[in-house]
Amino acid sequence: MTSAKKGSDESSLFRIPPYFYLHVLDQNKNVTRLEIGPQTFIRQDNERVVFGPEKMITVPPRHYCIIENPIMRDKDGVVVIDSAGQVKLLHADQEIRLAQDPFPLYPGEVLKQVVTPLKVVAPNSALRLRAILDFEDETGEKRTAGDEWLFEGPGTYIPRKEVVVEETIRATIIGPNQAIRLRARKECMDRSGATRVTGEEWLVKKTGAYLPGAYEEVVDMVNAFVLTEKKALHLRSLRTFKDDFGVTRKNGEEWLITMSDTETHIPGVYEEVVGVVNITTLTNRQYCVILDPVDDKGRPQLGKKKLVKGEKSFFLMPGEHLEKGIQNVYIMGEDEGLILRANEKFTDTEEDQERNPGDRWMIRGPKEYVPPVEVEVVMRRKAIPLDENEGIYVRDIKTGKVRDVTGETYMLSQDEELWEKELPPAVENLLSQAKDPLADRGDRAKGEAPSKPRDKTKVVTFRVPHNAAVQIYDYKEKKARVVFGPELVMLGPDEQFTQLSLSGGKPKKPNVIKSLCLLLGPDFCTDIVVVETADHARLSLQLSYNWHFEADKSSKEDADKIFSVPDFVGDSCKAIASRVRGAVAQVQFDDFHKNSARIIRSSVFGFDEKEKVRDRFVFPQNNLYITSIDIQSVEPVDQRTRDALQKSVQLAIEITTNSQEAAARHEAERLEQEAKGRLERQKISDEAEAEKARRDLLELQSLSAAVESTGQAKAEAQSRAESARIEGEAAVEQAKLKAQAMKIEAESELDRLQRAREAELKYIKEQNELEMNKSREMAQIETDKFKNMVDAIGASTLQAMACAGPEMQVKMLQALGLKSTLITDGNTPINLFSTASGLIGGLMPIKRPRTDEDE
Repeated sequence: MTSAKKGSDESSLFRIPPYFYLHVLDQNKNVTRLEIGPQTFIRQDNERVVFGPEKMITVPPRHYCIIENPIMRDKDGVVVIDSAGQVKLLHADQEIRLAQDPFPLYPGEVLKQVVTPLKVVAPNSALRLRAILDFEDETGEKRTAGDEWLFEGPGTYIPRKEVVVEETIRATIIGPNQAIRLRARKECMDRSGATRVTGEEWLVKKTGAYLPGAYEEVVDMVNAFVLTEKKALHLRSLRTFKDDFGVTRKNGEEWLITMSDTETHIPGVYEEVVGVVNITTLTNRQYCVILDPVDDKGRPQLGKKKLVKGEKSFFLMPGEHLEKGIQNVYIMGEDEGLILRANEKFTDTEEDQERNPGDRWMIRGPKEYVPPVEVEVVMRRKAIPLDENEGIYVRDIKTGKVRDVTGETYMLSQDEELWEKELPPAVENLLSQAKDPLADRGDRAKGEAPSKPRDKTKVVTFRVPHNAAVQIYDYKEKKARVVFGPELVMLGPDEQFTQLSLSGGKPKKPNVIKSLCLLLGPDFCTDIVVVETADHARLSLQLSYNWHFEADKSSKEDADKIFSVPDFVGDSCKAIASRVRGAVAQVQFDDFHKNSARIIRSSVFGFDEKEKVRDRFVFPQNNLYITSIDIQSVEPVDQRTRDALQKSVQLAIEITTNSQEAAARHEAERLEQEAKGRLERQKISDEAEAEKARRDLLELQSLSAAVESTGQAKAEAQSRAESARIEGEAAVEQAKLKAQAMKIEAESELDRLQRAREAELKYIKEQNELEMNKSREMAQIETDKFKNMVDAIGASTLQAMACAGPEMQVKMLQALGLKSTLITDGNTPINLFSTASGLIGGLMPIKRPRTDEDE
C-alpha cells in the first residue's frame, strides 16, 4: 500500500471525482476503509487519509491485471468484512481480473502486474505452460503441479494463477528433402501416437509445419543428401537398428548408399554420415590396386589386393582405399624397358614362368604393361644413345665390376646400374672450368666456381690442346700413359689424371698454377731475382726466360720423362737464379751496370769450346730447354742506393731544364722589347691622326651652332603668331558651342518636368478610382456576409445564443445549490473568508489561520 498524496494530512476537505477512491485510516480503531467518489469527503480529527485520491483501475477488453492479496467475497459477490470492520483478504494469494468496470483497490490489495494485453497465440505457434498448483481446468482435466502442456494457436490465452508461461514455441517448417530431429525430454507420446522414452531421438519427415510437443525439443534440422551417378553417401551405424531399406545394421557397420538405392537420403538418428564418396573412373589407359577389398557379401578382405583395369567406373566401399591412387598403364617404346620385382610367389602368364619373392627381371618394349598385384615396378629404363666420344660407367650389382660403355646405344639390364666416378675436388674444378691452358692462363687465379655440375655417371672426357700432353694413371693396372694433343682423353673406371701444381707469380711461388695438361712450349716465364755485387750493392733483377720441351712422342721413355719433374717452372727458375747470383757476386756494381746482359747470359748458358756463349740451357731430367734470357729491369734493393741514383738523375734533369728555361727567357725578353717599340710608334701616329680629326670637328660644331641660333629665333616668332591666331578662333568656337548646349539643356529639362507632372496626375487619379471601387465592393461584401450569416443562423438561434450565458449561469448555480453568488473581474479584491462563510453557511466552522492583526 502506497502512502497518501502530499498535503493529505494538512487538508480536511477532499473532493473525490467519479471513478476515484481513497483510503481513510480510523486512528481510534486502526481500521482502514475505502471511500469511493464522486463525493466530497470531510476528514474527521481522528481520521487520516493514507492513500488517494487515486484513479480506479480500468481493465479494457482483451487485457488483464494481477491483484495480490485480493479481498474475499461471499457467494453473492459481496465483500466480506470481519467484526472489526476490516475487509478480509486472501493473503499471499493472487487474483487475475479481466475486462470489467473500473474498480478500486481495497486496503491491503496490491497491483502486482499492471494492465497488460492478453497474449494472442498465432497459428503454427503455442505457449508451453507449467502448473505451479494442483487444479482442474475447464475441460475437467486435473493438472498436477509440475505438469507441462501446450496452448496451441490460433487463440487468446487467458492466464490463470495456477499456471505460468514457460516459453513461446513456434512451429518448424519442414520443406521437401528435409526432416527435423526431435528428442524426448521425458516419457511422452508423440503426435503420431508412438510412445517415446526420455532421451530418445527420432525424425519427422512429413512436409509442412510441425509444432513440437510439450516434452519434445528440436535438436537439429536435417537436410537430405542428393545422390547422383557420381556421388555416393558413406554411412556408419551408431547402434544396431533397421534402416529405411529394411536392412538390419550392426553397431559400427559401414555401408554405401548410391543412386541405385535412392535419389535422396535423409540420415537417420542412428546413422552417422562419414562423408560423400566420389566415383572412381578409370580410362582404358589407367588401372588401380584396391587394398582390403570387399567381397560380394560386403565383408572386407583385410590384407588382400585387387587389381582393377579400365575402362571402368566404381565406388570405393567402406574400408577400401587405393594403394597408389589411379595409375597410368606403362606404355614402352622400342628403347624403353621396365625392371620388375616379385613381392610374392606367382606364375608369370606372359612368360609362363614361376616367379619367387625377390626375383628381378626386365621386360622390353614396345608394349603395354599392367603389373599384377604380386609385382612391383622397381624402375623404368630407357636406352642411352652414345656417340663415339661419349660413354657411361656401368656397374654389375651382382659381381661389382665396373666398366665403361662408349659409342653405342645401350640399355641397362636388371643386374646393372649407372656408376658415379668420383674425382678430386681440384680436378673437378679444372674440368668444370673447361679453359684453354694456353689462351686462358690469365684467368687461373680467379678460381671461378663451376657453372654446371658434372654428370658423374658419364665417362670423363678431356680435350688435350695442341702441343700439350696429359698423363693418366691406371690404379688397377698400375700403369701410366701419356697422351699428346690435340686429342680427346676418355678416362676408364680406374684411371685418374696426373694433376700439375706449378709455380707462378713474380717472384715465383709454389702451387700457384693448377693444370691437368703440360704445355710443351715454346713459352716464357718471368721471375724476379735479388743479387748482390762484389761491392755489396743489392739489386733486383726481373728476368724473362723462353723455354720448350723436346720429346719424341713415339717414345714412351721420352713421354714419361717430361712428367718426371712435378714443378719444372720452380726448379728451372731456382737453377737459373743460383747461377745468376754466383756470377753477379764476382763483379762490381759499375761493371755489372755496363755489362749486365753479357754477365747474365754467360752465367746461365755457359761457354762452349770456342769461348762463345751457348744459345740454350738444357735440363736433362725432363728435356727442358731454356733458349733465351731477357733482362726487363734492374733496380737497387737498398733504399739509399735507390735514392742516390734518383737524386743524380734528377740533378741531371734539373740542369738541362734550367738551361732550356734561360734560353727561352732570353728569347721572350727580346721579343717583348721589339713589341714595345712597335707599340710606341703606333701610339704616336694614332695621336697625330686624332688631333686632325678633333680640329675638323670643332669647325663643324661652330658652323652648326650659328645656323642653329638663327633658325631657332625665326621659328619661335612664327610659332608664337600662329599660336595666338589658333587660340582666338578656338575661343570663339567654344562660346558658340556652350550657348547651344545651355539652350538644349533648358529645353530638355522643361520637357522632362512637364511629362513628369502629367504622369503623376494620371497616376493619382487612377489610384483614387481604385480605392473608391475597393471601398464600395468591400462594403457590399460585408453587407452580404452579415445578411447571409443572419439568414443562416436564424432569429431563434440568435435569441438562444443571447440567453445562453445567463441561463447557463443560473443552471450552474442551481446545480451547485448556491443561494447567492459573486462575480468579479479578478482585479477587485474580495474578502474570501467572509464569502466562504456565506457560501458554506452553518454547515461547519472554518478554522481561520492566525494573522498579525489577531496578535
